[in-house]
Amino acid sequence: MTSPHPFSASVSADQAHLRIMATTDLHMQALPYDYYTDKDGGQPGLSRTALLIRKARAEAANSLLFDNGDLLQGNPMGDYIATERGLRPGETHPLIAAMNALGYDAATLGNHDFNYGLDFLLTCTAAARFPVVLANLAHHRGADPAQDRRPFPAYALLDRDLTDGAGRRHPLRIGVIGLTPPQVMTWDRQHLAGRVEARDIVETARALVPRMRAEGAQIVVALSHSGIGPDDTHRPGMENASVPLARIAGIDALVTGHSHLVFPGPAFAGQPGIDADRGLIHGKPAVMAGVWGSHLGVIDLLLDRVDEGDGGSRTGTGTGTGSGTGTGSGTGWRIREVSVAARPVGAASPGAPGQDTAVVAAVRQDHARTLDYIRRPVGHSAVPLTSYFARVRDDPSVRLVAVAQRWYMARLLAQGPLADLPLLSAAAPFKAGGRGGPRHYTDVPAGPLALRHIADLYVYPNTLRAIRITGAQLRDWLERAAGQFNRIAPGAQDAPLENPVFAAYDFDTIDGVCYRIDLSSPPRFHPDGRLADASARRIRGLTHAGRPVTDDMAFAVVTNNYRAAGGGAFPGAGDDRDNRVVQD
Repeated sequence: MTSPHPFSASVSADQAHLRIMATTDLHMQALPYDYYTDKDGGQPGLSRTALLIRKARAEAANSLLFDNGDLLQGNPMGDYIATERGLRPGETHPLIAAMNALGYDAATLGNHDFNYGLDFLLTCTAAARFPVVLANLAHHRGADPAQDRRPFPAYALLDRDLTDGAGRRHPLRIGVIGLTPPQVMTWDRQHLAGRVEARDIVETARALVPRMRAEGAQIVVALSHSGIGPDDTHRPGMENASVPLARIAGIDALVTGHSHLVFPGPAFAGQPGIDADRGLIHGKPAVMAGVWGSHLGVIDLLLDRVDEGDGGSRTGTGTGTGSGTGTGSGTGWRIREVSVAARPVGAASPGAPGQDTAVVAAVRQDHARTLDYIRRPVGHSAVPLTSYFARVRDDPSVRLVAVAQRWYMARLLAQGPLADLPLLSAAAPFKAGGRGGPRHYTDVPAGPLALRHIADLYVYPNTLRAIRITGAQLRDWLERAAGQFNRIAPGAQDAPLENPVFAAYDFDTIDGVCYRIDLSSPPRFHPDGRLADASARRIRGLTHAGRPVTDDMAFAVVTNNYRAAGGGAFPGAGDDRDNRVVQD
């Protein structure tokens, strides 16, 4: 039996309880199926999260369900639908069908939703029975964000009936604005350049939230596909901007994501402006619900009814939040109390994990076709391919990718402007533990190879590019990658080797050169790619074909489109467009 939330249980006649539920970074994990190992039940997934959604709905008199983006890419089912099966206008993507079945109220888009191109994304969202909003991406920029022309609506105004403690119903208008990292223009430049432009997250919200209020929004929720960064100060173009975003007047609650972390939670303890225990950012309720449906974000608002003549003024209660004016109904609402939680999916079923039948039915056919797709034989390996030590040695799972890239691009460059340059190949591990958990590794046994094994080696739908770099840029490229290691003082015992903040996919190794990494020297670059110490040098003995690499040498480096476009802030990438060769 489901018990009501304390807000619903104790609400008075002049109060109402509104629950906001949110998922984020589902990454096509509709079912608890691991397509890379071809095994069932070892993952979370929306079909399991849905049980939490239904339970949470039953606990509240009034509720809304949102998704925070990175829906459509992330596993072989996503790749199969986008690149093999295709999606014709009028068809419904299986994950959108599952969300329709669960009754989502609104969603925004994450950066990975653009990985298959804008046209595919527009076809997918056209079938959604809920608004898909994104404010900071424009076809044409106006004088300010309010004047932009966009492929998606900037925000939605949801008119709902709110039931108060006496059982009376009142109209309530909820404003929902969507925001995504502006770096999407770098990460998916091949799909978006010349078609759209991105604006800063905070700048966009600051311009549009007052407009939402003027159009009658009584509660404003920001769907921020942006992390909770350590920086409380707004910097234009921030990737993880949810903390300064929370400062904007008129925003009542935030759904965050992108970082694949959980908030409230100890990972954010001690950061400026953050109450990691209560789930508050600058006094406003905020939630981040992990990844792959691992959690359901829940924000509960206890609202006081006020007369419209009172203006519904913001009172700065214990949370620092409060709603705006009413919509002409004679009733406005002010936030009195909040409660925030990220519920783990394991709480859906104490025993064997159950699944929601509506979600399972929505994706059943494409799941079966995806299994056929991933089981296609493609080759044979005489040795196992694992990534358990990919961050500390020359790893076979990464080297195989590098060698394949080099072999493929060599044929394309044979008659091009880079044909006379030595060809190198840069690759990094994608599954190397970290935030993905202790099972987030590649482990392909020796023997027959199926398509799922290849997908396990390379999990993103990237394309290949070759760029021209100098010897100086090559050295700095390797210095950037070497930033994953902590400085180790000579003679130190049991010193931590890796910086846990450093992303595994930024640990590039380059096939075709030899070098050593001197960890007694400090890193030259910060984990985000910013220069840390211009005098620091870790890369020693850099040679090509037995000869020392000098700064004025020239090379062609084959890499993926994300890196070539500037993703990861690697020196020499993202600024050499005239000499770039693209193969899609």
